[in-house]
Formats: sequence, C-alpha cells, structure tokens
Amino acid sequence: MNLHEVNKGVEKHTKRLRIGRGTGSGRGKTSGKGHKGQKAMAGWQAKSIFSGGGTPLIRMVPKRGFNNKAFAVKVVAVNVGDLEALFNAGDEVTLEALKQKNVAKGRFDELKILGEGELTKKLTINAHRFSATAKAKIEKAGGTMVTLPTKVTVAEKKEKLKAAGKLKSKSKAGGKKK
Repeated sequence: MNLHEVNKGVEKHTKRLRIGRGTGSGRGKTSGKGHKGQKAMAGWQAKSIFSGGGTPLIRMVPKRGFNNKAFAVKVVAVNVGDLEALFNAGDEVTLEALKQKNVAKGRFDELKILGEGELTKKLTINAHRFSATAKAKIEKAGGTMVTLPTKVTVAEKKEKLKAAGKLKSKSKAGGKKK
C-alpha cells in the first residue's frame, strides 16, 4: 500500500442519517429516543450542569473569592514610537485620532502614553496619563501634553464633600422612644 492509496474509496462527506422514516431505516419509530419519558419529548434539552437529578457539581462547590475586573480601570497604553510613525509634525493626538488609526482599540477608561521608542516630531498629545520617560521625550521634541480628566471614584467624591463639610455623618439614635 502506498500513501496515495490510503483514502481511496473513502467518501469525503457521509450522508445525513434520516431518522423517523420507518422501521426499515434502522432509526424509525422512536427515532433513537427510546420509549416515553422526559428525554423522548420534542424540544427537551438538558442544562449543561444537569447531573441526572442529583445536586450539580457547580452547586456543591463553595463560592469563594472576589474578582475586581468589573470595577477596575481599563487603561490602554500607546508608545511615543507609535505616535512618531502614525502622525505628522504639528498634528494633535486625540482619543478619536488614535481610534481611527486602530491604535487604541476597544473599550477603555484611560489612555496612557509610554516612553518606548523615539520621538522627533512636535506633537500636541491629549491623554489621561503620561509616563516619566514619555514626558521627557515629548518635551525634548518640543511637543505639548494635555492631561485629560479621569473618572472620579465614589471615594474621591466623598473625600471632596468631607473636606467641604457638606457630607452628613450617619449617626444612630441611641435610646428607646417613649
């Protein structure tokens, strides 16, 4: 036998098994579902966690830990070397311009400029954060940095109100009413 003879006579696509087409077909009458019962009914589908009526494993395993992913600030990083390649001298680098050039993709909360690569062009860069090396390289090239406002957290809002003296303290009334 040679290598080219291995698949000789083998059909590439097998015919679909037509169930419920008479007893002579081999899958007639009950169509491979057996007699009666919940599983034999039309449209029945077990949940992915179904364990035959017993307590599913997912309910036996204790719930532990906490994940901060939903609350964490998503930061997109862009290097000054990328800005050098994508923008001309004198251009303004904004969030919209970076999205159009597919540098800042997807959903994010903040944009941070990092100092990887060289920058020779004078650019006006709008971002939420700048690394120390990025600041040095932008200033050396004669560019300007515009720091955009970040999201204000609830804790920061409370601190601001507390400093202004407008936050009411929650005090519990001690004693019984008569």
